[in-house]
Amino acid sequence: MEISYLNDALVILVATVTVVVLFLRMGLPPILGYLAVGVAIGPYALGWVYDVEHIRTFAEFGVVFLLFTIGLEFSTSVLMRMKASVLGLGSAQVLLTAGLTSAVAIVLGLSLESALVIGGVVAMSSTALVTKQLADQVELHTRHGRNSIGILLFQDLMVVPFLILVASLSDTAKQASTLTVLTALLQGILALLLIFAFGRWVLRPLFKEVARFRSAELFTLTVLLVVLCSAWLTGYIGLTFALGAFLAGVMLSETEYRHQVESEIRPFRDVLLGLFFITVGMMLDISVLPETWPLVLALFAALLLCKLLLIAGFCRMGGWNGAVSMRTGLILAHGGEFGFAILILAMDGEVLRPDEGQILLAAMLFSMALAPIIIRYNGEITSRLLPRSVEKSRQEIKDQIEGRSHSLNHHVIVCGFGRVGQHSVDYLSEHHIPCMAIDLDSELVQKGMAEKQPVSYGDAGSLELLHACGLGRASALVVSMIDFNTVTKIISRVRAVYPEIPIFVRTRKEIHLYQLYQAGATEVVADTFGSDQMLNSDMLKRYHLGSPAGEYSI
Repeated sequence: MEISYLNDALVILVATVTVVVLFLRMGLPPILGYLAVGVAIGPYALGWVYDVEHIRTFAEFGVVFLLFTIGLEFSTSVLMRMKASVLGLGSAQVLLTAGLTSAVAIVLGLSLESALVIGGVVAMSSTALVTKQLADQVELHTRHGRNSIGILLFQDLMVVPFLILVASLSDTAKQASTLTVLTALLQGILALLLIFAFGRWVLRPLFKEVARFRSAELFTLTVLLVVLCSAWLTGYIGLTFALGAFLAGVMLSETEYRHQVESEIRPFRDVLLGLFFITVGMMLDISVLPETWPLVLALFAALLLCKLLLIAGFCRMGGWNGAVSMRTGLILAHGGEFGFAILILAMDGEVLRPDEGQILLAAMLFSMALAPIIIRYNGEITSRLLPRSVEKSRQEIKDQIEGRSHSLNHHVIVCGFGRVGQHSVDYLSEHHIPCMAIDLDSELVQKGMAEKQPVSYGDAGSLELLHACGLGRASALVVSMIDFNTVTKIISRVRAVYPEIPIFVRTRKEIHLYQLYQAGATEVVADTFGSDQMLNSDMLKRYHLGSPAGEYSI
């Protein structure tokens, strides 16, 4: 048996490495490679791996670790500010999508039980896929990114009621009474309160004590213990494992150990998340596709189009402009992993016939296969579908930035208004050097503007918006963001126009030092230990920041 598991592991690794390399060479997202591997080597195709249940149980931890790292990006104060998107957009999307889908299914002749299950399945989107793709694209904290995460959080909360509903409809499960549902909800609330209390009063002292020993092994083990304990607690009372992990991440996001925790957990997350998408592909029975492909394609098209229009419509009603609404709809217009959980339970309980379940499964899988491409190019697709709305939104942002920067000369532009960006702005202000920050995190920008900070909303990677910040009049550029691809993009675009302007950047990886200097950075500041310090007095004097002497010529 152990040898069998080793054989399965070797088959999965060889196939995954081969296929993902091919996909990357073609410029396709690795997630598509994982899904393709799962379909190919699973029990319904080549049959190289049969024990899908064992692998899937192990792979679910990939979603757990992913949601934990996403939680590290969101503090409790940020979540409180997101309540409108979670409770407003999230509830509208889940309830109305499920209701409309169920109504259409009944009209098409399906039973009430089957229709309710299909409604719950269609309402879900992939938390794992969306959060990973948005994080890779540095769009988690954009307006459409925040809306998407808020809706996904409500979807995760609604998984439990849907699972209880499916169990109550199943012939093989006991009936779930109103008391059962209320008990489950109360247990969920109690578990959430326990996690928040544990995070506020235990986690910081715990990690402070662990850090005293300067042991990387002990620190990693402690992180794993916290993640798995939180996941176990929510799983024990009927909620999803991923929700507990997310909340544990939120609690740790407010400690000084956030960046170290994230670096320790990333290797576990990436490997197990890839395995999770492989197991999703293994569930598809491709032998039924020749007979059912017209229905699969029709359901696939209806799933994408209807969810896109519904979510975009809800965002518009929530006050967002057309561009943000369309981008949110594009990001969430697909099926999700928790939808698979509902579907599998329904098929096991004979609420759905096997042929109905496979048609729905195939449509969802195809939507998930297309989702990484749609999410990656959501901005370009929106620009083609709604060119006037996108141009209007871009012009509004540009006008706002120009309005705040028109009086600035020999100033410093700070790209990114996170922890280090805010510290850089404060440092420059203390030395009476005019400055202006730009960031895509709408919540940070609103908070900064309320505190009279010199910050505006916008994409620092856009040369047009940097010009609006007064790049031609600036004495220096500070890039405080940590994403390597974004930083190099900013450097290369600015250097192509202004080869002499001093550019200060930060990095957490020593391997990137040489690459950033090669890209055109003037100074690269190591941020290995999460330091806030990017600028110092020596830099200010050396580059004459803020003074007319610092003016450069092209």
